[in-house]
Amino acid sequence: MWEHFFSHLLVASYVSILAAVAFYGFHRYVLVYLYLKHRHDGYLPKSKFQDLPRVTVQLPMFNEDTVAERIIDASCAIDYPLDKLEIQVLDDSTDHSADIARKACEKWAAKGFPIRYLHRTNREGYKAGALAEGLKSASGEFIAIFDADFIPPKDILYNCINYFTEDKVGMVQVRWDHLNRDASLLTKSQAIFLDGHFVIEHTARNRSGRFMHFNGTAGVWRRCTIDDGGGWQHDTLTEDLDLSYRCQLKGWQFVYLPQFSAPAELPPEMIAFKQQAHRWTKGSMQTGIKLLPRILQSHLPAQVKWEAFFHLTNTIVYPLMVLLTLLMYPTFFQMFAPFKAHSWSQYIFSFSLFILATCSAGTFFAFGQRELFGKEAGWKAVLYMPILMALGVGISINNAKAVFEAIWSSIKKKPSEFVRTPKYGVTGANRAKMRKDIFTFRRLMLPIIEIAFGCYMGACLWISFWYQCGILPQSDKSGWASVPFLLIFTGGYFYVGFGSIYAMWQMSQEQEEEVADVYELPA
Repeated sequence: MWEHFFSHLLVASYVSILAAVAFYGFHRYVLVYLYLKHRHDGYLPKSKFQDLPRVTVQLPMFNEDTVAERIIDASCAIDYPLDKLEIQVLDDSTDHSADIARKACEKWAAKGFPIRYLHRTNREGYKAGALAEGLKSASGEFIAIFDADFIPPKDILYNCINYFTEDKVGMVQVRWDHLNRDASLLTKSQAIFLDGHFVIEHTARNRSGRFMHFNGTAGVWRRCTIDDGGGWQHDTLTEDLDLSYRCQLKGWQFVYLPQFSAPAELPPEMIAFKQQAHRWTKGSMQTGIKLLPRILQSHLPAQVKWEAFFHLTNTIVYPLMVLLTLLMYPTFFQMFAPFKAHSWSQYIFSFSLFILATCSAGTFFAFGQRELFGKEAGWKAVLYMPILMALGVGISINNAKAVFEAIWSSIKKKPSEFVRTPKYGVTGANRAKMRKDIFTFRRLMLPIIEIAFGCYMGACLWISFWYQCGILPQSDKSGWASVPFLLIFTGGYFYVGFGSIYAMWQMSQEQEEEVADVYELPA
């Protein structure tokens, strides 16, 4: 009796979790639909400024030795009247990066450029704190923000500024482009992920009247919009998402311009990629906990509330994917032996994996590539789907950890540390420095868990293979459809886990070479 009860409870739990994942996956189809419906509803400035307004360009940075000078040079090359421009380098650096940035500022200031170097002796509030500190002395009516790894185009201010002739427009965002898109399989995959976000997701939300958000960089704010929304706050790790929703709740309108772009580098190795994904996931969940009750209780239209709900809660998919992974063996291999000939559980197993692994992802990302690079690129993107799905599965443990940390920090009301994404200087030739204690248990614990999950899924794959090949007496050869998806899960966990350890090993090797250079010893 009890065995019967627990078996049904197990399957019910699995199906419920799968339904929730499919629910969020279906939302991608909604975004594609909204994009297709509104993709030709582009914005044009209502008029042009007769007298250009003053703009302050803020460049927040922290220990950015490989890219500090580049972003300062690119910002000083922006085409805008110098008497209407101010550039603030907001540097919280604690290493030699501060000297690099300071010298670059002095070089351009000597040439007559309106650039100021502002260095804080503490990182209170992290990036949000630096931006807020810069606003205290900023003279611009509008604030343009660029992270250190970006290269702002010369015409970016002229492309954005005239949209602010409409008084209700509070922020203008341009699309991200990628300097090292084709550097590796990892950067290519990240580029496709982000292109889907910027081409489909942002456009669909903005042009359909739903809330979108500032992406932390490559955008221009109206100064009074920031103040009206409550200013930069650092109780979440995504201060940009937080401020965006607070301002739109106040009635400010945002404009997204996918026809214009600002290029930046993508993390070229697994550790940096996971740090960035962890921060974005944790910050998004923190923002949802902070603002979603206020949004749902507001008088906003129902479609705006629904989209905000999906946007601010979609990170819950990551712990759900981890749970689904854990439940696969006990639910389907032990309780129901799903590969018995034509059993109902066999079809549920294959179908559930199909939904989980392919739910709308192919359509979403293929459309993003097609819109950017043409039909051929869209078809090529389909070939990357197994890699994208594997990476999404593999990163789920890292991001699930971020979700639980966000919930815990919100309960404890304790601010989270802002861990910057290491910058490499376009090609990845210059690697970020880590502390000497690279191979600590704390650093290795997550990759070990990811590899363990890969072994677990590999065992499920082997059991499945035995059933399909007729090695076991209950075998049935009609269930091959499940094998490719088990391969994706296995490969995803192994790729992220071993990729993390390999990145640590590379960093430790380079540290040894640096020490050898200092002491003139053979590396």
